[in-house]
Amino acid sequence: MTEYIAGVAIPAGRLAAEATELVRDSASPLLFHHSRRVYLFGMLHGRRRGLDPDPELLYVGALFHDLGLTDTYRTTEQRFEVDGADEARRFLTAHGIDAAAAQRVWTAIALHTTPGIPEHMDPEIALVAAGVETDVIGIGYHDLDPGEIRAVVAAHPRPDFKKQILAAFAHGFGDRPDTTFGTINADVLAHFQPGFTRTDFVDVIESGPWPE
Repeated sequence: MTEYIAGVAIPAGRLAAEATELVRDSASPLLFHHSRRVYLFGMLHGRRRGLDPDPELLYVGALFHDLGLTDTYRTTEQRFEVDGADEARRFLTAHGIDAAAAQRVWTAIALHTTPGIPEHMDPEIALVAAGVETDVIGIGYHDLDPGEIRAVVAAHPRPDFKKQILAAFAHGFGDRPDTTFGTINADVLAHFQPGFTRTDFVDVIESGPWPE
């Protein structure tokens, strides 16, 4: 039987089931529940905006979006968003999803911390970002029905979420601080990593190899 939360159907096919199992096995309960809320909030925002995403692709994008914070899938040389995006593309391709669709999910995950761009792109890209923004920052919170929000949080609780997600961010990319240049992730390290110094864009330009 299809599971519904806040009136949103959870994809029930083999692809979604294996995505759920992979994330349950590799991510903490904090990240698993967060990722499911991202899907649910994304779908609810999609209804409000009149968008029609592919639910399976949005589900995989939401579930995989923070895999780059986990010890299983994190690297040390690229942004954590790209770690998750790469794994999602591998997963989808292995399940026979065509390259264009897999690339949409890759882009959704890669851009989910880049405000101002995803909302102008395909529904899956726009709504992964919208779900993340609502669950982490509260953007769009007041646009959703309070009863739907309560239903989502009842199914996927968020105890001490603000503190715990910031700790997960700091752990997930604390050993690759250079990858936070030009991103909101640098704010996390500025708060939680002693001695962290942001790379300054103006300094990068002025110290570059061009004579003028």
